[in-house]
Amino acid sequence: MKINGNEIRPGNIIEHDGGLWVAVKTAHVKPGKGGAFAQVELKNLRNGSKLNERFRSADKVERVRLEQKDQQFLYETDGMLTFMDSETFEQIELPADLLGDRRPFLQDGMTAVVEYYDEEALSMQLPEKVTCTIAETEPVVKGQTAANSYKPATLDNGVRITVPPFVGEGEQVVVNTETFEYVERA
Repeated sequence: MKINGNEIRPGNIIEHDGGLWVAVKTAHVKPGKGGAFAQVELKNLRNGSKLNERFRSADKVERVRLEQKDQQFLYETDGMLTFMDSETFEQIELPADLLGDRRPFLQDGMTAVVEYYDEEALSMQLPEKVTCTIAETEPVVKGQTAANSYKPATLDNGVRITVPPFVGEGEQVVVNTETFEYVERA
């Protein structure tokens, strides 16, 4: 679907210079001299490189829609994650680096949303909140009730986060997989 260059919004996926790019930031600029344009920060979906590009309203760009499929995680071998399609039950292998630094939050049996362009898997989204166990943290100190005092903790998957002072070792907590922040007790 072709759209005007000034209609690009953050999160849109476009075909540009022979690659697939996701718009990260957009800023509409109206200089004193000349026509208005959209300054767009793009990120390549295949290799992660970034690009700043100007699009005028007369420029036409191809907007791409990715197909989203629910995939259930089964196991990992040699850096490859094996998933099962929730509808067809066929198994596929995807590289673990598709998840990036969110990889530790992937748990057995978890359902992830994989985005496909034709048959190529481009990105993967985990559930926004995941329940983890605190493996290691400082002990609870009585009387330490300051509103914004957080202490470091290590989760059972090795990720380090900060938690409120009342959370102890062995407790289940809910963690946001996008920001790596403590949300609440489980």
